[in-house]
Amino acid sequence: MKQKKIPLRKCTGCQEMKSKKELIRIVRNDEGEFSLDRTGKKPGRGAYICPNSECLTKAQKTKGLERSFKAPVPKEVYEQLLSELRGEENE
Repeated sequence: MKQKKIPLRKCTGCQEMKSKKELIRIVRNDEGEFSLDRTGKKPGRGAYICPNSECLTKAQKTKGLERSFKAPVPKEVYEQLLSELRGEENE
């Protein structure tokens, strides 16, 4: 049998290639709003990050999300994403 190809994506924080299902997608829509996309189906430009807050802080430090979206990311967006990630880590 032919083995099914597993889609890989690079985390913008730690720069590791991982399975798409292991990562969380961050989406920027046409209006320029950022949000977490757990399903991977929201429309817009996406960037992937590991499901922990350390990778998000690394991405902020190295401007990984800015490079992925080819646009500046406001500090409030990082704070919102960080609080959403921390809330999910505690569950």
